[in-house]
Amino acid sequence: MIKPFLEIGKIVGTHGLKGEVRVEPWCDTPQFFSQFETLYFDEGKTPIKVSSRPHKNMIIAKLDGVDSIDEAEKLRGKLLWMNRDDVQLNEGVYYIQDLLGCRVIDIDSEREYGIISKVHNAPANDVYEVTDNNNYKYLVPVIPDVVKSVDVVRGIVKIKPMKGIFSDED
Repeated sequence: MIKPFLEIGKIVGTHGLKGEVRVEPWCDTPQFFSQFETLYFDEGKTPIKVSSRPHKNMIIAKLDGVDSIDEAEKLRGKLLWMNRDDVQLNEGVYYIQDLLGCRVIDIDSEREYGIISKVHNAPANDVYEVTDNNNYKYLVPVIPDVVKSVDVVRGIVKIKPMKGIFSDED
């Protein structure tokens, strides 16, 4: 199911004395995070205006109405959410949260291998961790030769497995 709001980061501390917070971003880059003018608390229920900037692998954010270190400290551990309507993804790019739980199916035989339980960001390409009904885990490289179609709305990823991914017989 496609959720309208997605987790984008977690407030992990304060920065300075004027109410800024340090945020651990849960997105591809700190620059992606920094494009938002409005983020949300409470799974999208409570909007808050924000200005932010990358700082190393973190984000320094100023939240509207948070003007002291004491107010900022009260937010430690809170999750920040984004509205998916605020971003237009390029074709073939997906939110990890939308991929999790998708059924992985052989494009030729319709055999179901399991569900995507994790997405690993490897240097060359992403890798889907697929967990089957017996809780066995398999690694599927996200490359054009293997991943043939992705339909996050229907929750289906069709693949043409390489030999050895699921067994030596594939």
